[in-house]
Amino acid sequence: MPPWFARLRSGATACALAGLLAACSSPYHYADPARPHHLADRFTNWGESGPSPTVPWYEALGRNLRGDFRPTREPEGGYAAFAERWRVPLTPDQLQPPPQGQARLAWLGHAGVLLQVDGQNVLIDPQLSDYAGPLPWLSARRRVPAPIAPEELPRIDLLLVTHNHYDHLDAATLARLRAAGQDPRVLVPLGLKAWFEAQGWSGVEELDWWDTRQLGALGVMLIPSQHWSKRTPTDTNQTLWGGWALTWARPGGAAPWRFVHTGDTAWNPALYQHIAQRLGGPVDLLALPVGAYEPRDFMRRHHLNPGEAVQLLQTLQARQAFGIHWGTFELSHEPFDQPPRDLAQALAAQQVAPERVWLLRQGETRPLPF
Repeated sequence: MPPWFARLRSGATACALAGLLAACSSPYHYADPARPHHLADRFTNWGESGPSPTVPWYEALGRNLRGDFRPTREPEGGYAAFAERWRVPLTPDQLQPPPQGQARLAWLGHAGVLLQVDGQNVLIDPQLSDYAGPLPWLSARRRVPAPIAPEELPRIDLLLVTHNHYDHLDAATLARLRAAGQDPRVLVPLGLKAWFEAQGWSGVEELDWWDTRQLGALGVMLIPSQHWSKRTPTDTNQTLWGGWALTWARPGGAAPWRFVHTGDTAWNPALYQHIAQRLGGPVDLLALPVGAYEPRDFMRRHHLNPGEAVQLLQTLQARQAFGIHWGTFELSHEPFDQPPRDLAQALAAQQVAPERVWLLRQGETRPLPF
C-alpha cells in the first residue's frame, strides 16, 4: 500500500469519527431574519445575502496533498536560523504586572497575544502546540518553537477566542491552562460555548457581532471579520467568527484607549469602513495579520495579503500596529521570510511610515503608551 494511501485512509477514518462526534453536538439554532448574518442553517459574512463561499473537503484535501499549504522553500539559512532571528524566550519574570498606568504587549507567535493593561491580563487566541490541526500528519507544523509554555503564563483574567480554526482554538493549549489552575472569564463568538463546556470550562459567554461587555474599565466588543468557521467535516459555518475590539477608559475623561485584534480576515473594504465608524475613533494598537496569503487564488477568500493589511491599517486609522499570523505554522505557499519583504514594499507603495507596523519576535514584549 503506498504511504500516501495509508495516510489518506487513516485520515478518512478520522474524518468519519469527527463527523460522528459533530453529529452529536448541539445543532445550529441561531436563525434570525432580523440579523442578515444568521441564515436558516449557518452563519454568513457581513454584507452577503446568501451562504459565504466555503471550501469543499475534496478541494482542501487535494490542495493539501499537492502542497498548497506548505511553503515553497525554507527561509534563507533554514528554519533553525529563522527561529534564532525571530524568537526570544519569554520568562514569567518578564510578565509581572506593569506599573500602574502602563501597559505591555507580548506576542506569543501566530495570532496569540497577551495584553497587560490596567491590572488585567487578556489572552487572545493562544496556540502554543507543535502543530495546528486534528492529527499531526493532517496539520500545520510549527516551525518556530513556542516562546513560553502555557503553564508559565501569568494569571489570566480574560480569555478571548476569534473563531474555531485549529490555529486559533487549540484544545491542547487550553487544557494545559486549565490544568495549571487558570480559570479566567471566557468570551467567544456564538456557538463556541458548547465546545468549551465539553472541555470542562466554566464562566464562558458567547457573543454576537457588535455585542459588548464591560469588565471594570475594560470594554469588549466582538466585531465582524471576513472569514468562516469549520472544525469537523460537518460543521461549516455553524459557529460565528470575528475579531475583538477592546477599550480602556482613561482617567480624566480623555478618549478611550482602543485595541483591535481582527482575527482571520479577507479584504472587505465596506466592512472595515463600517467597523471604523462603529468604533468612533482611531485605533491605538492593531494586531494586524500579515501572513498566510499564498497561493492567492485560494487565500484571497480567507486572509489578507500585506498590501491589503496596510489598507486595513489606514481604514481603521491605527496609530500603531504589529504583525501577527506569520512565521509560525506551515499554512501557505509563501516562505516564512517573505511577509517582512512584502510588508515593507506595501508600506512604501502606500506611503506609510514603516515604524507604524512593528514586526516583533515571537516572545518579545513591548511597553505600550496608555
